[in-house]
This record gives sequence, C-alpha cells and structure tokens, in this order.
Amino acid sequence: MHHKIVPIRGMHCRSCELLLEEAIGGVYGVTSVRVDFRKGRAVIEHGADTPSRKKIVKVVRQAGYEVGEPEPLPWITNNDADWQYLVLGAAILTILYFILRGTGLLEFSLSESEVTVGFAVLLGLVAGISTCMALVGGLVLGVAARHAELHPEATAWQKFRPHLFFNLGRVLGYALLGGLLGLLGGFLQISGGALALLTLAVGAVMLMLGIKLTNLSPRLSATSLTLPPSIARFFGLSEHQKEYSHKASMITGALTFFLPCGFTQAMQLFAISTGDFATGAIIMGAFALGTAPALIGIGGISSVMKGTTARVFYAVVGLLVIVFGIYNIRGALAVLPATASPSVELSDTPVTGAAQQGVQTITMTQTASGYTPNTLRVKAGIPVQWVITSESSYTCASSIVVPSLGIRGNLKKGQNVVTFTPTQKGSIPFSCSMGMYRGTILVE
Repeated sequence: MHHKIVPIRGMHCRSCELLLEEAIGGVYGVTSVRVDFRKGRAVIEHGADTPSRKKIVKVVRQAGYEVGEPEPLPWITNNDADWQYLVLGAAILTILYFILRGTGLLEFSLSESEVTVGFAVLLGLVAGISTCMALVGGLVLGVAARHAELHPEATAWQKFRPHLFFNLGRVLGYALLGGLLGLLGGFLQISGGALALLTLAVGAVMLMLGIKLTNLSPRLSATSLTLPPSIARFFGLSEHQKEYSHKASMITGALTFFLPCGFTQAMQLFAISTGDFATGAIIMGAFALGTAPALIGIGGISSVMKGTTARVFYAVVGLLVIVFGIYNIRGALAVLPATASPSVELSDTPVTGAAQQGVQTITMTQTASGYTPNTLRVKAGIPVQWVITSESSYTCASSIVVPSLGIRGNLKKGQNVVTFTPTQKGSIPFSCSMGMYRGTILVE
C-alpha cells in the first residue's frame, strides 16, 4: 500500500473534511483518504495504480477548494456567507430576547420555604433556566454545538449521549461534594478571588467557543482547546481522547460544583449547616437533578440540527455564547477583590436608640430581581449602618459581594446589617456573586 499527501487550501471545519474525503475517495485508484483541515492536507492511500493528480485537482476544485499549500488563515473572516449567517443569527437572537422579556420568562423568583428534597429540585429547575443557563448552560451550549459542528457524520444519539454523562457526573458529583460539605463544614469552599478567576476562565472559554461557532475568526477556529497533559493524566484521560470521553464529560459535570452560581451557593450553605453527610448529599444531588432538564434540553436541540438549519443554529448559539462569555467576564471583574481591607461581618442586629447617634443609616431591599435602591449615598468619616432587608435568601441576588469591604456572604431572610466607616470619597461597588445584580454606595 502506498500513500501520497496532497496540500489543500480553503478548509476551515470538519464538514470540509467530510466533503473532500467523499470527493477524493471517488477517484480511481484511491483506496482510502483522510483529510485534516487543521493541517491543510489530504493523506491518500492507493495500491499499484497511482491516482491521477489531474483528477484529484479537478474534484477538489469542484468541491470548492484548491490544491496547494494552505495560506495563513485570516483573523477575521472574509467569507460573505459567514457574515450573512451572523446577521441572521443576531436578528433571531434579538427577536427571541424581546419575546422572552415580554412574557416575563427572564424574571424568576421563588418564595421562601423549608429546604426539602422537593424544594431543592424546584430550586434547581429555576436555576437551570436562569443563572445556571448563563454560566454552566452557556459553556455546555458552546461545547455541544461545537461538537456537533465538528462531527456532522455522527448520529443524533451520538451527539446527544455526552449530555447524559455530563449531567450524570453533575448529579453524582454534587451529591458527593454536598455530602462532604455536610460532613466537613466549609472545608471545600474556595475563596472569592479564586471563584472570580475561575469565572473569568469560563468566560474566556465561552468567548473562544462562540468565535469558533460563528467562524468569525478562521484562525482561532482552527485552534483547539485541550487540557494540560499533567491534568489529563491526573483524571485518567488518554491522549487520544482529544474531544470527548464519557469520563471527561462526567468529571466536567462534577466540577461545575465550584462555579459561583448564587443558587448553588445557597444550597451549599444549607449543606454545611446540616452537619450530616447523607442530608448534604441528598439536598445537593436533588438540586443538580433539578437543573438537568434545561441542560439536557440544550443537548437535544444541538444534536438534531443539520444542513443550513444547523449553520443558522450555530450562528445563533455562537452569538449567545459570546454574550454569556462577556457577561461572565464582566461579572467576575466586578467581584474581584479590589483591596486587602479587613473583612466586615454581616449581622442581623441594627443599632438602635441612643447608640444610633452619630451613625448614618442606609436601607436597601434585596429581591429575586436585585437590589432596591441600587445607588446609596453616605458621608465620609461617619460610621455607616447599612440595613439590607432580604425578601428571599434562595436567589442569586442573596449572595452579596462587596470587594472593598471584604464582604462575601449570603443574606438571610429579614434584616441583615453591615457596619463600617468610609474613610475617603469615592464609590463602593457591590454585586451578587456572579456580578449579575449590581449597585454602588457613593461616598461624598
């Protein structure tokens, strides 16, 4: 058996590979062919009869490509079709946004209730279509659509199966880690700065995935994201598992436990308070199970798209994932610790009576929709009593972060009080743990 290498220009995805493999495979004398769009070449195997180079050049041109050494891919696409799909995708995304906004489906709240297994599942359902969709869902959506785009030859079941393993790993991982939280208290919690950096990394990955899906940058689209060899070996992932393995999918699902979603953190705090492995495991596992329908639904949609419909879908998803990526990066930057100020504790005891003299009091209400008012004013040099009334402690907004005051914690239902003394003029920004809901204390 002999082989020859033919350089090819113009390829940018797995679909190009399939098209050329089919075209070149029909040339007389070719026994097998493997095309690699990243290396810009086709490796052709043949027997004693050497395939005609002219015929190979002809079928490559008929497929829309050229034989020759590939030129450096442009940073920004110059393909008119890519821009047409982007404009169409943006229009569809805008229409969907205003439809969802008009129906009120973008606003979620959940009344206070005793934390039971049923409540944890219900909270997971709400999280799955709100904050988890923006953080975990955006990541899953990007990976799913990219996997489907790179493997158009795969069946719908082969494209959908990874999502089952991801969510299975997520439920089992949440149960195990939730149990450990119940057993070990806050031992597994990581610092606010580390969470912000983790969110930044996730946002950067989303941006990359979105750019790949839209083919906005052919040069970036030709690159691939892989785990460092040492981390891959630690998790038992072999080198040939470049894009997917059941084990990698389950591990990824489990590791989403550490992403800073306010709903997840509320359940984690409850798991810590139980002091019991079984209770913490059941509650966290039930919560993850509640998020599964929305996350699995993403996989179902991405697995059935084909042809032109799939190309439009990838444009819509790519733009949405880019938006989610920017959203998470902005949120992470908002909660990164700005200074090394000593921590200020949250309490539930307002200053009253005579002790209130010489203290300036500001009040704010926290609901499922954020903070009201979200701009507060105080004077420098005078002690401040900041009274926050939480109407629901099971929402993303209840996880409040004030980087310059060293505050990171969950608001309890009812009154929560922060006392501090501003020393200089300026602003004190605050937000939820994801940076979704924000506000500012102006020091005058």
